[in-house]
Amino acid sequence: MHGMADKITIFGAGYVGLVSGACLAHSGHDVTLLETDEGKLDSLRRGVSPIFEPGAEDLIAEGVAAGRLRFLHPDEAGPLGGILVIAVGTPTTTTGAADLTAVRTVVDRIASAAEPGAIVAMKSTVPAGTGVRLAEKLRGYGCEYVSNPEFLREGSAVQDWYHTDRIVLGGTPVALERMKALYADIDAPVLTCDITSAEMIKYASNAFLATKISFINEIASICDFLGAQVDDVAAGIGMDARIGKDFLRAGIGWGGSCFPKDTRALDFIATINGYDFHLLRAVIEVNARQRVLPVRALKSELGELEGKRVAVLGLTFKPETDDTREAPALEIIPLLAAEGAEVVGYNPMTLGGDDYAGVRVCPTLDEAVACAEAVVITTEWPEIRDADWTALIATMAGRRLVYDGRNCLDPGRVRDAGGTYLGVGRPQ
Repeated sequence: MHGMADKITIFGAGYVGLVSGACLAHSGHDVTLLETDEGKLDSLRRGVSPIFEPGAEDLIAEGVAAGRLRFLHPDEAGPLGGILVIAVGTPTTTTGAADLTAVRTVVDRIASAAEPGAIVAMKSTVPAGTGVRLAEKLRGYGCEYVSNPEFLREGSAVQDWYHTDRIVLGGTPVALERMKALYADIDAPVLTCDITSAEMIKYASNAFLATKISFINEIASICDFLGAQVDDVAAGIGMDARIGKDFLRAGIGWGGSCFPKDTRALDFIATINGYDFHLLRAVIEVNARQRVLPVRALKSELGELEGKRVAVLGLTFKPETDDTREAPALEIIPLLAAEGAEVVGYNPMTLGGDDYAGVRVCPTLDEAVACAEAVVITTEWPEIRDADWTALIATMAGRRLVYDGRNCLDPGRVRDAGGTYLGVGRPQ
């Protein structure tokens, strides 16, 4: 640990709070994580992570053993001093706005228990403009406020913490100096700015990445009409350093805890301020349309889906996580069921039950695929991508349709095995 260790209190032991706490403790800081969920607290005190995140459990165990990481209910916390990190959820309301109920609860608690000179660092994603108002309120209680957005990806969050592209800090110069010390052992550029700009960086980053995905999905649709191969097109445009190859994978669209929530929230912020963000709305619409593609393709190939067995493979929003928030499968399964299909699901990592979105989840890939007339790959888990598809297709029925919603299989291999391959922007 370089620099001076600070006393840190983190509100919220979700993905962001837990990974931040474990990594900060690993860097030598004294960290207390406050969590209201008794089940989560009990699990953490036993050294068991309530979320699946590679590397997190080891860091939690290390922090607890070293006495640098502890878990408390907020009611057990005494006076709040040092650096107070807010990492609670900001889910979407029905209007698309971010729900700041949990954030406000924490801010009220800080206002009543903070020691003068405490720094409040916001890691929760809050709408641009929120921090300025919170900073004004907290200044009245002798606290400084800093916007410190996070850029952690589920499935590689620990790696991302230590190997981030940038650290963004928005606030007053005095508060920023103390915040910089938290990240002294991380070799990354630090961007300092005002609070609202820091908030905007987070939303704009996610909106831009979502735009890249929706853009390549639009290109894939045109490829399907023209007979071009989207993989080659994406590789060709990705070679341009100004564009970059990342986030140019055509498929059934993005999901998860950030992109859907943050794009809707940014659209809402624009609308409430009287600005019509046409481009972002189109990005969101394209993503919603991608969910319908597999259903349309299956109907086109098989006619009516009534009574036909369809296996949906991959139930989380991305591989290497147990998070199902806004997972494409969650939207595709009800669409297939509404057409009368007999849908079964499969996911390599158990999701704590044999039922998901109202369908039976099979314990093995073989069992899910056996006797199915069609499979829909909704998440590119390695276990699904690298399976023996020649053997799997042999157990299927009827047209043996493989709808590859992630373009992760070799179409030739599927066809050689007697299957009918359908991809996104990969016409025969």
